[in-house]
Amino acid sequence: MQMTAQEERLCGLLLQEHFGEVVEKVGTHLLRSGVLNLRALVHETKLPLDLVKKSVCVLVQQGMCSFSAGRRGPGAPVEYQICCEKVLHMLRYPHYIYTAKSLYGDTGELIVEEILQRGQMTMSNTVSTVADRLTHNMPEGQCMDYSEVVTAFSRLVETHFLQRSPSVTPAGSSTSGGADSNPPAVTQPIQAETHPDCYKLPYINISGKGKRRRSDDGDADQSTAKKAKTDNSEFGDEGIYWQVNFERFHLHFRDQAIVSAVVSKLDQTSSEIVRTMLRMSEVTTPANAAFTQALSANEIFRALPSTYNIARPILDQYLTLLVDDPMEFVGRTGDSGGGMFVVNLHRALANLARATLESVVQERFGSRSARIFRLLLRKRHLEQKQVEDFAMVPAKEAKDMLYTLLSENLVQLQEIPKTPDHAPSRTFYLYTVNQLPTARLLLQHCYKTVGNLIERRLYETKENKRLLEKSQRIEAILASLQATGAEAEQLTEVEEMITAPERQQLESLRHHINKLDSSENQVDETIFLIESYIKSTKSSR
Repeated sequence: MQMTAQEERLCGLLLQEHFGEVVEKVGTHLLRSGVLNLRALVHETKLPLDLVKKSVCVLVQQGMCSFSAGRRGPGAPVEYQICCEKVLHMLRYPHYIYTAKSLYGDTGELIVEEILQRGQMTMSNTVSTVADRLTHNMPEGQCMDYSEVVTAFSRLVETHFLQRSPSVTPAGSSTSGGADSNPPAVTQPIQAETHPDCYKLPYINISGKGKRRRSDDGDADQSTAKKAKTDNSEFGDEGIYWQVNFERFHLHFRDQAIVSAVVSKLDQTSSEIVRTMLRMSEVTTPANAAFTQALSANEIFRALPSTYNIARPILDQYLTLLVDDPMEFVGRTGDSGGGMFVVNLHRALANLARATLESVVQERFGSRSARIFRLLLRKRHLEQKQVEDFAMVPAKEAKDMLYTLLSENLVQLQEIPKTPDHAPSRTFYLYTVNQLPTARLLLQHCYKTVGNLIERRLYETKENKRLLEKSQRIEAILASLQATGAEAEQLTEVEEMITAPERQQLESLRHHINKLDSSENQVDETIFLIESYIKSTKSSR
């Protein structure tokens, strides 16, 4: 699929923010060029070979860059290609981590955070790292047992939020030489989802408790990395790496959005019924399906949470209400077992995208323009006079609003001539809204907005770099003094190293950064809804 300028800009900003300018330069060049071998990449980016190799390694480790045998046949240099969609996933990292925390607590949060930071990790390395981090934050004398982290990891794998990284096995055994040396053959990594042991947990021989990091361990991170390299063979899971299953998180976000929409449209009980239906069919329904698996009323009744004391006749009434609702989130497919019901996923996403478009028009152009936009979505094709009458808006205002929406490409004008000469007096001019192209347009606006927010955050951080570094140094000194049991006078003296104007400036900066982060997350929610709708429309055709 062709990448737009806004997507390319946003990918570049995300790479720069997470990995620095060198990786951003290499990644952006790969995005523009498509497929390149290492020699061409070095020549075109004008960067040293060593830096380009390291940058490509970072992108491959993070699962953003794939490689394959050269297109010129056997013995051709290995070629690299970056995936724009996987780079854009970085925008959603905070959402993935927060979801893991809400489902599996602090342990689940740290497991997902560690794997996202490193791209892929072995189970034993993840368990020891997370246990150490949790132990470090516990009161003195307490520590986290490895078995608790193993349990959380296992639950994440069982619910498919984590999956094995696809293994890569070169046909040749030679590992010497540069990345552009000619191996006998290179096997393209197989897709994780098609891997037969994708969700199979290895037996690992790991036991013990997390170790507390000491403030004087300056080389703690390096020693941990070295230890991870040597210890995997002891635990029995060497070579088995795990990665975050973004697709599974996206299905969870989609289900949450549908349930939230049902809550706001109907009530809590209706949403719990829909949530139960989605939960029952989440493993059996393919990711791109238009409907969930059909479920009987009897099955739904038995699967409802015990806290909801809903009698069977009441459940039937709620299901009838959901089926008859104009939003059509739930559909009836048969009468066996008290009635067979499905959640109409494509219809639900289309309605959510439609509500988002209406909301955007209302915020930008006012309630009357939103009324006209909503009217055109429902009636499909209307002449200007019909728009005025149906929307109950004066002719002059209706004309201005229609032309404004037309100039923003939110509304289209369709000409239907009565005669071949296209004479204006003998032509119908119909206004219409094409939801899919309008959604694509809004998606590009969202990419641009997020790019602006990231640029602003990078600018704010750069402008206040000296003050932020000073604040971090003082916080580190305070933490070490508190750990050694320093007196209150010493702590106050260190705190006063930041002057009152500097403290005020820091507070203002943190407030601005928090607002930018919050705005970025809100825009990303819109991006996710629209992307899901566009993908759903493609797969349902």
